[in-house]
Amino acid sequence: MTSTTRRRAKALALGLVLVAGSAAAADLTLPRGAQQSFGTVQSPGAYALPTGPWKNGYLPVERVEGRIEVAAWHLPDSDETPFQLAQPLRDALVAQGFDILLDCRARACGGFDFRFATLVLPAPEMFVDLSDYHFISALSDEEGAVSILTSRDARAGYIQIIRAGGSVGEIRPGAPADPVPAVPAQPRDDIIRTLENSGHVILRDLLFRSGSTALGEGRIASLDALAAYLADNPSRQILFVGHTDATGSLEANRRVSLRRAEAAMSYLRDRHGTRAAQIGAEGVGYLAPVASNLTPEGREANRRVEAVLISTE
Repeated sequence: MTSTTRRRAKALALGLVLVAGSAAAADLTLPRGAQQSFGTVQSPGAYALPTGPWKNGYLPVERVEGRIEVAAWHLPDSDETPFQLAQPLRDALVAQGFDILLDCRARACGGFDFRFATLVLPAPEMFVDLSDYHFISALSDEEGAVSILTSRDARAGYIQIIRAGGSVGEIRPGAPADPVPAVPAQPRDDIIRTLENSGHVILRDLLFRSGSTALGEGRIASLDALAAYLADNPSRQILFVGHTDATGSLEANRRVSLRRAEAAMSYLRDRHGTRAAQIGAEGVGYLAPVASNLTPEGREANRRVEAVLISTE
């Protein structure tokens, strides 16, 4: 049996099938029961693909430009480890001609520092146990870049896949699963309704590049909606507020949360010409949690950027 045949057999045994496509693409079928929790595309965009572990305060990356697709899936009641979830995907990419640049577990990747130096969707779309995750990055001259991040909690497995600069075809759940469809971008009306009724809204489609404080270069639906709202309502003002979990010092977390909020403010100013008097940024670190910091799920939920309506009329 050839090595390629063995890889394909292993993938099939774990419910992951690589379906032959064109010479420049392949279709990836996820494990049975996978439920898509998020999907977004930025085109054109840019992604900082990790090429090595975090070391000496630095994460080596390769910038990949073009079409950037970010998606995540839940696997309810899965008992597979992050390694078991990730490795068949790795083998499928190898069989398709990708070069594996990085294949590491949590501590070997760089633990906390690695997780926060690369793009990861926030909870509940993606959950990452900082002590138990697996990361793989791969590159192909013809098909672009792919990164795979897997983790789990006590009840489910989680998979995040980022495809950049090319295509590995379609990713679809394995039959006969009935997956939850991709969560669309927050509709403008929903964002504005929540903002006006609640006084604030969490911006769930803000995705951060390497360093986790700079936004990608593609369009961001929630920020575009807020820019249009402010243009239509010149007397209204919005404050972007960055939040973190309680890991690390308050001072360090305030700095990170402020930079994230400033990135959102800069997007409105630079792309839409929003007046400086209508927007501001603040970082509060871990002082305003929306969930308990005693659980991984809670810490994930606490890492966010919100828009706060500060107008009084």
